[in-house]
Amino acid sequence: MSESYAIAIEPRPALPVVGSDKLFPVRRVYCIGRNYAAHAREMGGDPTREPPFFFAKAADTLQPVPAGQTVDHPYPPQTANYHHEIEMVVTLQSGGRDIPESEALNHVFGYAIGLDMTRRDLQDEAKQLRRPWESGKSSDLSGPVGPLHPVSAVGHPAKGAIGVSVNGVAKQHGDLADMVWSVAEQIAILSRFYELKAGDVIFSGTPEGVGKVERGDVMVGSIAGLGEISLKVV
Repeated sequence: MSESYAIAIEPRPALPVVGSDKLFPVRRVYCIGRNYAAHAREMGGDPTREPPFFFAKAADTLQPVPAGQTVDHPYPPQTANYHHEIEMVVTLQSGGRDIPESEALNHVFGYAIGLDMTRRDLQDEAKQLRRPWESGKSSDLSGPVGPLHPVSAVGHPAKGAIGVSVNGVAKQHGDLADMVWSVAEQIAILSRFYELKAGDVIFSGTPEGVGKVERGDVMVGSIAGLGEISLKVV
């Protein structure tokens, strides 16, 4: 039976898949905070003692970025301190509750390059006032994501360079092996709090060097084995 809605609805957010004309439909977007030791320290945390924590971005904040193109990325309103955070994005083809860590990677569809763009001034204000982070983390199109690379093509990247440059100058640089909590651990832990499902997306953390961008800047994010994405802030 077809459903009928009281108002017109937007199409479901979706991401392109490398080597396919099919799209990956996005359900929820989870993000892990302070998952690289050096970044945790630069943000005032202690990665040796802090358990993992997660926050969310709205699904429609994801901005698909085609490979080999520089796309316009809008500078959001109500901020004077807009930051880049390069991340490996994990997408799920299945899910469940209380997933064992040993089985977690079986649920992964593929991986991509992403940026968790952040209105840092609004996030900092929210932290100080003990308020939610959505205004800082979930602005329109604040999650640029490159094409998805299926597991069948790239396996499960666990080491390799990850970084972002701004106007040709390296700003963030690290290695996937520097994650405090592995992808499998993130999936297992998340599944204790939520029933994970096909279409879920996980931003797996950012290395040190997060910083401000301005209109006119060109950001290039790269991850070994996943290529690169390019965006111009407008």
